[in-house]
Amino acid sequence: MLKNMRENWRLFKETTRSLSTAEGLAIDDTLPWSVSNLGSPPILHLYTFVPSVIVGKYQDIEAALKLDRCKARGIEYNRRSTGGGTVIMGPDIVALGFGINVDHPGLKSGVGGVFESLSRVLIGALKKVGIKAAFRPKNDLEVHGKKIAGLSAAAESGKALLFHTSLLVDFDVELMIDIMNTPLIKLQDKGYNCFSQRMTTTRWELGRDLPVTEMMNAIQEAFEEYFGIRFVEDAPAPQEQRKIREFIDTRYTQRDWIFSHKHPRARMGIGQIKTKGGLLEIYLSLSGGSIENVVITGDFFSTTENIQRLENALKWTSARREMIEKNLASVWQDDMIYGVDVPTLTTAILKAKENQVRL
Repeated sequence: MLKNMRENWRLFKETTRSLSTAEGLAIDDTLPWSVSNLGSPPILHLYTFVPSVIVGKYQDIEAALKLDRCKARGIEYNRRSTGGGTVIMGPDIVALGFGINVDHPGLKSGVGGVFESLSRVLIGALKKVGIKAAFRPKNDLEVHGKKIAGLSAAAESGKALLFHTSLLVDFDVELMIDIMNTPLIKLQDKGYNCFSQRMTTTRWELGRDLPVTEMMNAIQEAFEEYFGIRFVEDAPAPQEQRKIREFIDTRYTQRDWIFSHKHPRARMGIGQIKTKGGLLEIYLSLSGGSIENVVITGDFFSTTENIQRLENALKWTSARREMIEKNLASVWQDDMIYGVDVPTLTTAILKAKENQVRL
C-alpha cells in the first residue's frame, strides 16, 4: 500500500483576488528560497496580477516600456528576478511560479532542459482544455505558430530554481502596443507586421469564455500527472511570510531594483544582435585599444554571477577579436547565457566597438 502513496507537494493558489506586482513576485522569489533553505517540497504558485507589465531581469525598463503611458493607464510596472522579455499581465492571464531543486529527477539539466521538461507539463494542461500546443525554443509555447505562453527561469537560490510562466487566457493587444517599446530588430526577426499575428489565447482558440480558474485547475492536474505527485493547498508559513515581506521591502518597491540594468547614458558604442538565446545588447567604451567598460543587457537567460564574471573578464582586455575570445573562453561555462556561445558574444562586442569608434 505504501508503494501507491504519492509524494505531497505544496500549492499556493489565489483565486479570489489579483496580486500586485510586488506581492506576486515576492512570493515567487520565496519559493526556491523555501526549497533550498527550509527543506520545503516543491511549491507551485498559481495566481493573477492586477493590470501590469513586467520586464525580464536584464532588460532596461525605460527602453522596454513607455512609462508615461503605463502611468496614464494605471498599469503597474516592475522587474522580475528571472530572465527573458517583457510580459503584459492582468486578471485574465495565469501567472505561475514554481520552486524546485535543480537536480530533481523529473527535470532535464540546464535552462534548456528545464524549459523542455516544464513545457511538457503546460502542453498537457492546454490539452486538458482542448488546445494542442507545442514548445518553440527558446522559451515559447505556441498554438498554430502563435504564442500562448512564455517561459522563464533562474537558479540563484542554492540548489533550487524558480520557473515562471504567463499563460494567456485572454489578452489586450491594443494595450501591449500602447505601452511597449519593441526593438525593430525583434520585429524584423519575427517577420510580423503587428502583434496580433504573433499572439493567441485560450479563449480565442476555443471560442468560449474559459474561466481562469479552469485553466489553473488544468495546470495543477498536469503537474500532478507529469511528476506523479499530489498537491496540498497551503499558505506561506510565518518564516516564509517574513521572507516575502523582505523581498517586497528591499526589492519590488525599490527604485534601485526596478530601474537597475539601465542602458548607460554616457557615449558608449552599442552592439545589438538577435541570438538563439534572445536579444543581446552590448554597451562598450574604449580607452586606447582596450575595453574600459562593458555592460551586457537583453532578454536572455543567465544569472547575475555569470553576467558579472563575463563583464569582469572583458574589462581592460584588448579589443581585438582574438583577445576578446581568449578572455571570454577563460571563464566560459556551458549555458552561461542560454543559447549564446563565445563567437556570438564576441560578434556583439565587436559591433559595439565599431559603433564606439564612430562616436
